[in-house]
Amino acid sequence: MSENKSDILVLLREVCDPRPPVRLTADGFGVRERGLRRIVNPADLCALEQALTLAEAQRGSVTVVGIGPQRLDDYLRLALSAGAQRAIRVWDSAFKGGDAAADARLLERISEILQPDYFLTGHRLVDKGADPVPALASARRGIPCVSAALRVECLDGEIEVLRKCDRGARQLVGTRTPCTLLVADGSCELRYPTQAAVMAALEQPVETWGFAELGLPGSVVGSPAALLGKERCSFPRANPQRVVTPDANLPAFERILALLSGGIKPREGIQHTLTAEQTADQLLQIFSTEGLLGEEAK
Repeated sequence: MSENKSDILVLLREVCDPRPPVRLTADGFGVRERGLRRIVNPADLCALEQALTLAEAQRGSVTVVGIGPQRLDDYLRLALSAGAQRAIRVWDSAFKGGDAAADARLLERISEILQPDYFLTGHRLVDKGADPVPALASARRGIPCVSAALRVECLDGEIEVLRKCDRGARQLVGTRTPCTLLVADGSCELRYPTQAAVMAALEQPVETWGFAELGLPGSVVGSPAALLGKERCSFPRANPQRVVTPDANLPAFERILALLSGGIKPREGIQHTLTAEQTADQLLQIFSTEGLLGEEAK
C-alpha cells in the first residue's frame, strides 16, 4: 500500500424494507415480490461514508460493488454522486440459489481482482440481521476482519478501529492492511450529494461483470456450490419477551432460574403459616362458604 494513497472497496447490498407487511410465497421458502419495497442497506451507506472520509484523508479512491440485478445501478449511481470514483455491478442468473459459502467465494474473487487496501460494508442487514458472507470471504483470503466498526483512523501507518461492544462498551483495535471493516449502522452522519453531482452520476458508466470478468466456473457459485439446505421462512414471534440480565450478586441457582423464566417475575402472594388443624379448619370454612360441602358435612 502506498503511504499517501489507498484503494477502498465498498459493498452495497439490497435489503427488504421491514416496515411494510411482508407476505411469504405459497411454499414458504421465499418472500412475495409484489408490494415489496427494496432499499439499500443502511449500514452499507455508513460504510460508504466511512470509506469516502478515509479516502479524503489518504488521497485514495473508492470503488463500489453491488451483487444483483440491474436495479442495483440506482444504488451504485447514488454512491458515484456522493464521491465514489468507480461502480461495478456483478451479476449472472447462475448466481441465484447460493448460500453464505457460495456467496463468500464470489466476494472473495471480486476482492482478489480489485486488491483493495480496505474492504468496507455494513455490520448487519436490516432485514436479516448478521451476514456471515464478508467475514467468510476475508477468512478465505486470510486477511483480518473487524466487526461493528464505529471509526477508522490511520496513524503512522497503523490502522486503528474503534468498535462497538456489548452493553455500550467501546474497544480500540489495531490492524493492518489489507483488512475488512464491518461498519455499524448509525456510526456516522451521511452526506447528501448535490443536484449537480446526481445529474453527473447519471452519465457515468456502471461496469457489469459476469463469469467472463470473474474467471470463475459455474460450479463454485450459486446453487451448485451451496453447502446448506434451504429452510422455510417464518415470521418472528410477536411481542418477544426481553430477558433481563440477572443480578450478579444473586446465587448461581437464582440466576439460572431468572434466565429460564425469560425475565418474567413470579407473582407475589400472601403466605399463611398455620398448624395442620388450623389449616383444615380454614379449608372447611372456605368450602362451606363456596357451597362445596354437602348437608351431611355441615
